[in-house]
Amino acid sequence: MESLLIVTTGGTIDKIYFDAKSDYQVGDPQIGRILEDLGVAFRFRVIALLRKDSLFIDQADRELMRATIEAQPESHVLITHGTDSMVETAKVLAAIPDKVIVLTGALNPARFEGSDAEFNIGCAVGAVQSQRPGVYIAMNGRIWDPANVRKNVEANRFEAS
Repeated sequence: MESLLIVTTGGTIDKIYFDAKSDYQVGDPQIGRILEDLGVAFRFRVIALLRKDSLFIDQADRELMRATIEAQPESHVLITHGTDSMVETAKVLAAIPDKVIVLTGALNPARFEGSDAEFNIGCAVGAVQSQRPGVYIAMNGRIWDPANVRKNVEANRFEAS
């Protein structure tokens, strides 16, 4: 892989919290800074498409993602996305041919110490380079088929459905 397209949509990975009462906003995408700090050996381009909590991503947003990704020349795509509706978005993007698309996110904001963001991004970068064309979810140290995974809200992790 020479070049990676990164599409950011918001979600917990980019959240900024302002107080203990969970007042937040979705901030600037963190993935570019993370990849630069890690010194990755490939080019990447970031399209900051949305800044939404995934609970508020709707079908129009998913169609915008699909159209945006289809229009780009890169065949390797990484999407940062909120975890609550990541599976639904992945299923919509499955209609895109000839691209490897991996969605990832975080259960804790990237700005938090101990966040799973860097680990999940690393897993997603490995997956986008090693999988066949299709759509995948990289969470909790595994690469998931969107048709066979769900977020277990109580356990705060992804698992087979």
